[in-house]
Amino acid sequence: MDDGLFDAEAVGDARPAPGAGSLSANTTASAPLAVRMRPRSLDELVGQPQLRAEGSPLRQLIEGRQSMSVLLWGPPGTGKTTIGAIVSGQTDRAFVEVSAVSAGVKEVRAAIDQARSDLTRRGRETVLFVDEVHRFSKAQQDALLPGVENRWVSLVAATTENPFFSVISPLLSRSLLLQLDSLTDDDVAEVIDRALIDERGLGGSWVLDDDARSHLVRLAGGDARRALTYLEAAAGAAGSRRSPPTTGPATIDLATAETAVDRAAVRYDRQGDQHYDVISAFIKSVRGSDADAALHYLARMFEAGEDPRFIARRLVILASEDVGLADPGALTTAVAAAQAVQLIGMPEARLNLAQATIALAVAPKSNAVITAIDAASADVRAGKIGQVPPHLRDAHYPGSQKLGHGTAYTYSHDEPYGIAEQQYAPDVVLDAEYYRPTTLGAEAAVKERWERIRRLVRGR
Repeated sequence: MDDGLFDAEAVGDARPAPGAGSLSANTTASAPLAVRMRPRSLDELVGQPQLRAEGSPLRQLIEGRQSMSVLLWGPPGTGKTTIGAIVSGQTDRAFVEVSAVSAGVKEVRAAIDQARSDLTRRGRETVLFVDEVHRFSKAQQDALLPGVENRWVSLVAATTENPFFSVISPLLSRSLLLQLDSLTDDDVAEVIDRALIDERGLGGSWVLDDDARSHLVRLAGGDARRALTYLEAAAGAAGSRRSPPTTGPATIDLATAETAVDRAAVRYDRQGDQHYDVISAFIKSVRGSDADAALHYLARMFEAGEDPRFIARRLVILASEDVGLADPGALTTAVAAAQAVQLIGMPEARLNLAQATIALAVAPKSNAVITAIDAASADVRAGKIGQVPPHLRDAHYPGSQKLGHGTAYTYSHDEPYGIAEQQYAPDVVLDAEYYRPTTLGAEAAVKERWERIRRLVRGR
């Protein structure tokens, strides 16, 4: 399960377990901290301001008691399962959970049949929560359609993968797609601070020092459930070291937090010097073709909870800035890694980023792309603009021929080798040579071809 802040009994006879759908269910002291601290209302939900705003579709679903089906798409730990429970609890609907990992078509149909029966006999609506709906086969997703189309159930389906690729079109078109964002560091810190003082949580028995809080926030990586799991482990470790009698709250320090989660704190401030120093060293290591050093800095960013999208963006830039046409596939590799980060998410996407890092590090290097565009931009900024040659101007409007526009244009495909000798650049930059390819990697062949083309075009 991805964010699993609500765990109903597995569906067998398609009925919720006792207390399922009640927001007070499973809040005993023995329940995990993440379950005890599950938000009881939409206003208690941390993060996702776009979903909590007045008039938002989710608020209309809850407060207006409108029957509709929604697809919740977002990273783990952002509250997808919790939202399903809130929809059920705040609208007094029955809540039934079906896991795509274990349920089949039979269980799906049984859940919908029972919901239809409840609606017909007792007038009670049902929220059917499907976790990891992207794992459902087409047949299983098809089984959901009658219940959704006839509104026998209000479907709340959660997925960590792009639903446009993983959810069938009929189900997608009948559901409202709501996208959840990763929680920010401030959001995760708020979740931790609430759990420290709330009676459902640690009830003020513990104080978390700043270093320990920062450590837990980094490790959580925007996942509220993970943050609370780590906090609970840290409190347990601190409790085992606590020597009675003790009055007042005890402190959970960094050393205790490190021991509890078996992860050393990485000194890394995403808004400070470490952030810029490490990413700078990472880029320079890839540019310098040291794959080992690049992987070291990549791992440091992973362990510190750096946003993987930030890393992916820098690799895409590097692919053009430092590799360019020396390896034409470098940009494709970097873009594929960036798409994988969006599609898969962490921690699995670290493999895609590592592959891209290694590929770009060992690739032949060329900065000819950035020097070319920088040189062209410098000329433009210096005022070297010039008029577009008449034969290249638009000739599709009435009267253009009288102005001489396009009349002397030579169609390249009519010429030998598909290259026509004619002027393309304005007079002011007629002799400019911006792109200067290197002889490294695949760009050596590009250099040879480009020099031949340049001579043909310019009649040399």
